Amino acid sequence: MSGSGKDQEPRAGSVGVDGFPIQLVSEGHKVPFSKGLLATTLTATGLPPERAFRVAMDVERELMRSPDREVAVDRLRHLVELVLGAGEEERYLRRYRMWNRLARQDRPVVVLIGGATGVGKSTIAAQLADRLGVVRIISTDSIREVMRAFFSESLMPAIHYSSYEAGRGVRIPLGSGMDPHVVGFMEQVDVVNVGVLAIVDRAIEERISLIVEGVHMVPGMLASVGAKERMKEVLLLQMVVAVNDAALHRSHFLVREQETSGRRAIARYLRGFDEIREIQDFILERARAEGTLVVDNVNIDDTLGLVVDALYDVIEQSEGSVDAGE
Repeated sequence: MSGSGKDQEPRAGSVGVDGFPIQLVSEGHKVPFSKGLLATTLTATGLPPERAFRVAMDVERELMRSPDREVAVDRLRHLVELVLGAGEEERYLRRYRMWNRLARQDRPVVVLIGGATGVGKSTIAAQLADRLGVVRIISTDSIREVMRAFFSESLMPAIHYSSYEAGRGVRIPLGSGMDPHVVGFMEQVDVVNVGVLAIVDRAIEERISLIVEGVHMVPGMLASVGAKERMKEVLLLQMVVAVNDAALHRSHFLVREQETSGRRAIARYLRGFDEIREIQDFILERARAEGTLVVDNVNIDDTLGLVVDALYDVIEQSEGSVDAGE
């Protein structure tokens, strides 16, 4: 940092006792230190936000005591580890190290969140993205809407209906033992997954982490040979969100209507509630067959905790595979 004139104004951000900002230095680049950004990084370990901010403040205090205004990123990480260790946050210290190792590998995280309409997928995806610092969230309903703009109903009927109404798009005769709701839904999933794979492929090319949420994320239905090979390049967590209690599931639609000022068509959802539950049963059956994580979304905070725990289980398994030379 050049200049020692007293007329120089301190800049925004954390500043030392001399009034000059603390700069993080990495590969010749400098950015102001932010305890807010550090706290956000720490929540990726599952550390509760209020505790993450306290740790970030303790780190800031240590930095401000030092005469150095430029701090190497490695030194910052070491200081974070010391503060976490001193606070007996061993679980989060271990996860912090794991998360940094993952970042150094430049390996993107891809989380696929499936589940029937109204179980809370989009809420979980948004809060998980906030905790992990993931900036890209894709809804499979958005993919379906884009595809609808390019393919007419006569050409591709499956994508022109909601997931629980997709049976209306089935144009071929079905046997007596075949459920049109499930068959139509499977057709829709198969079509939408073409778009999902293209988006995941782009994220892999760009090395950008991604969360994909939607009813179309059905376990086992992205399992083409090419997709399996491509997914080896990412740290993948696939999960299904469910609401096992039918009354609680129904109440989600009422709450969602209030939160969106009545903009959602609640009457339509409730008319199709039996079909929505039927789709959930099918997704859960596929999850059991594929050994996919299923989370019963009774409490959003508990659900997020379970998801973060599951993600670190995947990271540990991945590191174990590398250590074993697999």
